[in-house]
Amino acid sequence: MHLLTGFRKPTLDAVKTVKWIPAWGEERITKMIEDRNDWCISRQRTWGVPIPIFYCKECEKEYVTEDSLKKVQEIVKEKGTNAWFDLSEKELMPDGAKCSECGCTEFKKETDIMDVWFDSGSTHESVLAERGLPEADLYLEGSDQYRGWFQSSLLTSIATKGKAPYKEVITHGYTVDEQGRKMSKSIGNGIEPQEVINKYGADIIRLWVLASDYTSDISVSENIMKQVSEVYRKIRNTARYILGNISDFDVNKPVEYKDLQEIDKWALVKLNKLIDDCTKAYDKYEFNGAYRALNQFCVVDMSAFYLDIIKDRLYTSKPDSIERRAAQTTMYEILSSLVRIMAPMTAFTAEEIWKHMPHREGENLESVMLDYYPKVKEEYNNPEIEMKWNKLIKVKDEVSKKLEVARANKEIGLSLEAKVDLFVEGEEYNFLAGKEELLKEIFIVSEVEVHENRRNEDVEVGLGVKVSKAEGEKCERCWCYSTTVGENKVHPTICARCAKNLEV
Repeated sequence: MHLLTGFRKPTLDAVKTVKWIPAWGEERITKMIEDRNDWCISRQRTWGVPIPIFYCKECEKEYVTEDSLKKVQEIVKEKGTNAWFDLSEKELMPDGAKCSECGCTEFKKETDIMDVWFDSGSTHESVLAERGLPEADLYLEGSDQYRGWFQSSLLTSIATKGKAPYKEVITHGYTVDEQGRKMSKSIGNGIEPQEVINKYGADIIRLWVLASDYTSDISVSENIMKQVSEVYRKIRNTARYILGNISDFDVNKPVEYKDLQEIDKWALVKLNKLIDDCTKAYDKYEFNGAYRALNQFCVVDMSAFYLDIIKDRLYTSKPDSIERRAAQTTMYEILSSLVRIMAPMTAFTAEEIWKHMPHREGENLESVMLDYYPKVKEEYNNPEIEMKWNKLIKVKDEVSKKLEVARANKEIGLSLEAKVDLFVEGEEYNFLAGKEELLKEIFIVSEVEVHENRRNEDVEVGLGVKVSKAEGEKCERCWCYSTTVGENKVHPTICARCAKNLEV
């Protein structure tokens, strides 16, 4: 078949209607079509999909008629393509067949098979057209298929329908070891998927793929799998921590958004960002972007900040207090969205979480896969709170550095043993003054004081930080140091706040 100008141009035009991922795929297939001059549809192999043509034994004139094709089709429908090789010419041909050239009635069948690319390239007709579908949403294969399946599918579709058989095409690389070498039995650098599953679980393989840039070759090794399993452990522990702290929470009676604390609202701002980032990444097939966003959310936003800070509220407040229930409301909202985002990444873990978490009325309890993917909730977008807490996080980062120094110098042990004095001026003082109780919660220390001046050694950050030993005794309930420990005769070993929370 010759790719003449009249056929080449509509093919090149159709290339432009397709979304190629990665984008360089468009240029690659365009160049291949421009440089292609012919295409053989047969292959000299002894086994494959047969070409239903007969040849006269005398003059070798080809014999292919509507009747001969129809009979072969009926036989193949009944017995499969192997019938072409198993049956004789007489059994395959219609009765009374005669050569139109010499009148001979004896024939031999074609021994070549369909070229595999022509064969697979025409599957859009049997797979899509037979189901009434105009084209496929997506074709997915390795990067070598620009010359093969992608191109043969495009050419056969243009020839028969005048349009591309797919809307989008994704290509991926191949698996190599840490040194970039292809997996080979002779080298012995192959890794069996079942061995990884037995050791780490199937979700680790899924996360490994998601973490990789699949558009190029993907490295795999025992060391890489260990790194991925560590990320998985942190994500799983985030969900596990939330599950443990909402076990007594009635999910059908949440605290209203307006009654949540600011840090809870900040966490929901971050949740909205996670949903938005992951949705966009999934839609663009940029799975490593979704992986990074999930890892960042669980490790940085949740474990290292929000969940760490609200521990005191969860563990020391009255069980039915609005403060504690507000934290549980927020955590449940986070988990409910998190498990749905995780479902395409870690299918088995998501199902496990779904099975053990409480559910709102009306949710599909059978499987997370049967429920809806989360959507951004506009009411959670709060630029003012986000801006405020971004500033507070910067202050916390500076304080954390000083706490680490004090800990290294043996001045304190746990951060709750510390008192933090902040020295600021101007707008920074106006921002921080009066927030001592909030800052104490954020820094996870026992005492905070804000002073209106700047310590010279910290001029570059506009913030002076002094860490010292907190006054008072350690409360055995909340572990904070307080001068009120011992004041309550009924509970002499705990602080006044904890004593109040124990009142019936």
